[in-house]
Amino acid sequence: MLSSSDMAIGSQADAAAPMVSLRRVGKTYESARGPVSALVDIDLDIRPREFLSVVGPSGCGKSTLLKLVAGLENISSGTVDIGGRPLDGPPDRLGVVFQRDVLLDWRTILDNVLLSIEFTRTPSAAERTRAIELLKRFGLGGFEHRYPWELSGGMRQRASICRALLTDPQLLLMDEPFGALDAMTRDDLNVELAQIWQDTRKTLLFITHSIVEAVFLSDRVVMMSKAPGVIVDTIEIDLPRPRRLAIRDSAEFGAYVHRIRHHFAELGIVKE
Repeated sequence: MLSSSDMAIGSQADAAAPMVSLRRVGKTYESARGPVSALVDIDLDIRPREFLSVVGPSGCGKSTLLKLVAGLENISSGTVDIGGRPLDGPPDRLGVVFQRDVLLDWRTILDNVLLSIEFTRTPSAAERTRAIELLKRFGLGGFEHRYPWELSGGMRQRASICRALLTDPQLLLMDEPFGALDAMTRDDLNVELAQIWQDTRKTLLFITHSIVEAVFLSDRVVMMSKAPGVIVDTIEIDLPRPRRLAIRDSAEFGAYVHRIRHHFAELGIVKE
């Protein structure tokens, strides 16, 4: 196996091959009452430059799935390949955004964004300039030298996304990044994220509870069952890009949302 320092995501992978490939992946945790299965027999390919969302009920293993792809936890069974090579620890050129922004309150917003580079070396002047440009793009121009406790939750999460994007990752993992935000801020960040993805075409795995959010953002939506998590369906989203919020009022958009919700209702996960 390659170590994380040896692996550049997709550097030698066939462009037609999956960026991420999971085969019969399982994850079991040990507890005082015995083993607990979080994921069972997960088979999933994520294509290069694809925006793929995973939806499912709380506790179904969505976040666990993301952590396995990130190399933050070990699989119990099966295989995970990144760029055609077995994963062994966090891969290079990876960006991760969690539900909580995990900003350090004693560092300025700019210094928090630069932290993703400081783990390995001193940021260059060009990287500082790029960090400032990212902050401006996400509506944080002029807040570079403020501290996290001076910003709203939405602004803090914008800074967290800037930190993940600063290193120009090929693979971006987002674990319910907008789940704690108010509806208007969430809509605003959905549009901004959709445009960022349109501009950069990074391979993106997005975890969410929101069916509407998943349909709006994604090329494909993966549906997961109650724990232990299994994939019950995968739906291609054939809607034009770039997408604006008005598309949510269309019949085509509504049909995708209804299909996913109805499938969950048949599984007893939601009520119609």
